[in-house]
Amino acid sequence: MADIKKLRDLTSAGLTDCKKALAETNGDMDAAVEVLRKKGQAVAAKRADRSAAEGCVLAAAADGYAAIVALNCETDFVAKNEGFVTLTQQILDAAMAHKPANLEALNAITIDGRTIADLVVEKGGQTGEKTEIGAFEVVEAPSTSAYTHFNKKLAAIVGFSMPGVDKEVGQYVAMQVASMNPVAVDRKSVPQATIDSELSIAVEKTKRELVQKAVDFALSKAGLNPHHFDSDDHIASNTAKGWITEEQAAQGREIIATVSEAEGAKLPQAKIDAIANGRLNKFFKEMTLMEQEFINDPKMNIGQYLDKAQKGLVAVGFKRVNLNAD
Repeated sequence: MADIKKLRDLTSAGLTDCKKALAETNGDMDAAVEVLRKKGQAVAAKRADRSAAEGCVLAAAADGYAAIVALNCETDFVAKNEGFVTLTQQILDAAMAHKPANLEALNAITIDGRTIADLVVEKGGQTGEKTEIGAFEVVEAPSTSAYTHFNKKLAAIVGFSMPGVDKEVGQYVAMQVASMNPVAVDRKSVPQATIDSELSIAVEKTKRELVQKAVDFALSKAGLNPHHFDSDDHIASNTAKGWITEEQAAQGREIIATVSEAEGAKLPQAKIDAIANGRLNKFFKEMTLMEQEFINDPKMNIGQYLDKAQKGLVAVGFKRVNLNAD
């Protein structure tokens, strides 16, 4: 029993599994540990095609370095298990101590003589579920801050341009990132492909709205309710219900086709560009961290909040991990 307890302390495996491993190896502790590791690898291989969408997400920040670790599994039951959360915290603590730059470097770190990669495999053997580090994110900056949501499914880290950022200020901005899910620090950091896509969407939406406005005006002028003609399916449905006659349906379709073609051919490009650029600016204000409304005080944005807290202070980077759907 003493050997079983020792093996369990070393591996966190179940009592029965420890007993079987010791019996299989004639009491050789090192060999028994290896047997349990291989069992974990076998479970991982068997469940490789399974989805590990649940898990535990934790974040920490100190000395200009911040990290998020997401240890994933298959079920929320396992994710909330004390041993699973403890392993996630151990991995995060190791990351904060060694400051690895990427997942490969993190996996190579050893805890009590075993690599993190091996510990993750072993945990899968203990739980019987596919287990993997689903995300490892890092921010390095003069100051950093971290926020872990209470459900341990969502976390965010932020880097700032100056040292000595007030802890509360950093926490609020990290919470902003977690809550509002910005796409970039500022508009200069938004990928050009994203800007091009948003502008294209804005242009097409503007064109549709200008054409629709002209169509609605023409329908109203003809004595028809535009709401009855907002789609061909709706026209057919309203006709079947007796809300419009067959003649009105035909008249409405003719107006829609004629006005749409005529209006589409003469849309003012300058007006389209002005409206589309306005929509793009709205996108920047809603989706870039420095321009977002501060959730704790909507009278200012994050840029203004940081500058008020420390003159010239800006956010220079952030990362966010969420196991739930945004």
